[in-house]
Amino acid sequence: MSNLANAMCTRCRGGFGPYEKMVNSNGELYHEKCFVCAQCFQPFPDGLFYEYEGRKYCEHDFHMLYAPCCGQCGEFVIGRVIKAMNNNWHPDCFTCHTCHAPLADTGFVKNAGRALCRPCNARERASGLGKYICQKCHQMIEDKHLIFKSEPYHPYHFNCHHCGKELTEVARELRGELYCLPCHDKMGIPICGACRRPIETRVVNALGKQWHVEHFVCAKCEKPFLGHRHYERKGLAYCETHYNQLFGDVCYQCNKVITGDVVSALNKSWCVACFACSICDQKLTLKSRFIEVDMRPVCKKCYEKLPTELKKRLKT
Repeated sequence: MSNLANAMCTRCRGGFGPYEKMVNSNGELYHEKCFVCAQCFQPFPDGLFYEYEGRKYCEHDFHMLYAPCCGQCGEFVIGRVIKAMNNNWHPDCFTCHTCHAPLADTGFVKNAGRALCRPCNARERASGLGKYICQKCHQMIEDKHLIFKSEPYHPYHFNCHHCGKELTEVARELRGELYCLPCHDKMGIPICGACRRPIETRVVNALGKQWHVEHFVCAKCEKPFLGHRHYERKGLAYCETHYNQLFGDVCYQCNKVITGDVVSALNKSWCVACFACSICDQKLTLKSRFIEVDMRPVCKKCYEKLPTELKKRLKT
């Protein structure tokens, strides 16, 4: 009791009345009216205060005086502060400029005044140099790349599924696995002449090569033939429209350019030697009597031998 009688207020150094209320803050005694913010001199809301260099502040004034503002959201940063790019940030607000991944615990690269995660920075560098980014290590691929499941990789990240040998850029993908070229060739899988990838579904055989259906296209318009007729010239394939535009008439029968006289019949072009009855192969001319059957000429004699029902259907 004697100790309290001699007690003094930490702020005003005055004593306390016998029945006066005191505020005890970490062993320091205050009059109620003296226990106030050192900046605004107002009582602390709910008794909450912040202490800095021996002085106590309400939350608002402490933030105004000492707490940094986040460079992203503009709010005061309480607790952990990330100092980067000449600014202060909440940990959750400091993110990659491109992909918005958090950077507080992973590090970043300053790129043209922006904070980028390392993968995004590597992608930007590679894009500027016309190179790929490995989807496993996220580093730029300086040399040859390997495509696996439509994504680029350093070849040395993979081994042949069959023999275990480290792969190179000429590895082949088959049914979700990668194989070295020798192991793949032993499996007898055809390789597309356009994309150099294995053909696991329907195969188109043309121009002495094998192709994915969607990769066997006209050399001029690049539209897939999708089973339609194509015309060959000097190792390239063309659709009928562009072949005619580029090289002239094509014989409907032999599929070659007509170099001599052209027989125009049935809305098609024919070599003189190829314009013949499609049943007996008798040579025809435009003066010959013939009938169109299944878009081809049939001489009168062969037509008369056709079943009556077929001839009725052809007339309707």
